[in-house]
Order: sequence, then structure tokens, then C-alpha cells
Amino acid sequence: MEDRLIYREEAFRIIGLCMEVHGTLGKGHSEVVYKDALEYEFSINQIPFSREKSYKIRYKDIILPRGYNADFVVYDKIILESKAIECLTSGHVKQTLNYLAASKLKLGLLVNFGEESLSHKRVVL
Repeated sequence: MEDRLIYREEAFRIIGLCMEVHGTLGKGHSEVVYKDALEYEFSINQIPFSREKSYKIRYKDIILPRGYNADFVVYDKIILESKAIECLTSGHVKQTLNYLAASKLKLGLLVNFGEESLSHKRVVL
């Protein structure tokens, strides 16, 4: 089963860097602090990423004026959605699924820096 995980190696590297950030900063910071630290880690590890990437939403024959902003798109194929909250909920998973649908990407990683240990979920569309 493990060998069939989509983007296994890339996801492993991303989660590893998230663990590095959490291990260094601990819990209790605002979400933007963790995002800034992740941006630094992606840069020094030469991992390609976009931050706050916008996606438009098509509704019937129009594009809606507001869409989604994914926290990060890493390797041009994985959405990384970060939180700094008490615990992840099914609503956060649904949000990540919506981002995947809008972006036409297949894998989202949902990470939470707000707990004692980093928690994360793979979200596959």
C-alpha cells in the first residue's frame, strides 16, 4: 500500500520540513509565522513552491469574483494547507478538497502546527 501513495517522496520531504519548523518553533505562534518559516525551509532546501496561490472558481458560464488562495503549492503538484489551531476538523479536510478541485491537483497535505506534536493528513482528490 505504501508504495502506491501518490507523490510519496515529495510528501515525505514536505512533512519532514513541517516537522522541522514545528520542532524549532513549537506550538503557539500564529499561522503566518509557520508559513514564513516554511517558506524559508523550502527555499534553503531548493524545493519549488508558490505561496498564496490563487484559484478561480467557475460557476456555469462565468468566473466568480472570489476564489481560493492555497497556502502553498509545492512541486507544482501538491497543495499544502497549514493551520495553527487546537485540532483539525472535517471542515478543514473539505476546504482542502475544494482547493484541490479548483486547482485540478490530486494531493493536498493538511498540517496543523497548533498541537503538541505536528499533525497532518493526506487529502486525495
